[in-house]
Amino acid sequence: MENAERAIEWFGGLSLFAGQVIRNSFSPPFEFTEILKQIFEIGWRSAPLIILSGLAVGSVLSMHTRSTLERFGAESMIPTALAFALVKETGPLVTGLLVSGRVGAGIGAELGGMRVTEQIDALESLAVNSFKYLVVTRVVACVVAMPLLTVLMNFAGVLGGFFAETLVSGSSFTFYFNTAFSSLSFSDYIPPTIKTTVFGFIIGTTSAFLGYNATGGAEGVGRAATQSVVLSSIFLIVCNVLLVKFIFFLYPGSGS
Repeated sequence: MENAERAIEWFGGLSLFAGQVIRNSFSPPFEFTEILKQIFEIGWRSAPLIILSGLAVGSVLSMHTRSTLERFGAESMIPTALAFALVKETGPLVTGLLVSGRVGAGIGAELGGMRVTEQIDALESLAVNSFKYLVVTRVVACVVAMPLLTVLMNFAGVLGGFFAETLVSGSSFTFYFNTAFSSLSFSDYIPPTIKTTVFGFIIGTTSAFLGYNATGGAEGVGRAATQSVVLSSIFLIVCNVLLVKFIFFLYPGSGS
């Protein structure tokens, strides 16, 4: 019973924290310089990881897709099947999990370290709104960076599939990409990409909440970093199920 009460209290604190983030995101000052800095840290510095992962995921998906479609003599559908798999689900979800691992741990550890060393208290003593400067800027940066990283993941995945397919069948670049994207419409591409803004909000808010409220010295910082990765990943996966159902409701033809 006590654990249930603690869990409810924790979720209540996280919900109030998220509401405070949303409210502060639309009130001045907006800290544009810090937001751009965080977009660089979260987005640009995550790009190499996203590109390499996309190439690997695309190559593996292409090989598995070929082994399946060859049974039905449908090898020509490999680029289309790969593009659909990446754009509609694999790309957004893998990007979210990679960012939660790299960025979530970083935000949790960074803010946790600042909390336990009283740097946040020092900022507030200088009349700086620490919540807006440290938390809101990171959450906004996550929301902005996630769709961009998802597009990068999708392109890298299709490119990785092209490399894998070229080694087997010698498919040309133009034919492969024309086939891959010829059957995709905006209703296939836009909703899965836009939903990653929610992923970014989940990652940024959960990690910042754990880091901003960290206690217990160095052990507390490590705990905040670990919990940031684990919880943001779990919330992201659960939210993805709900968002997919919501997208099917808004765009009934997107599931076909």
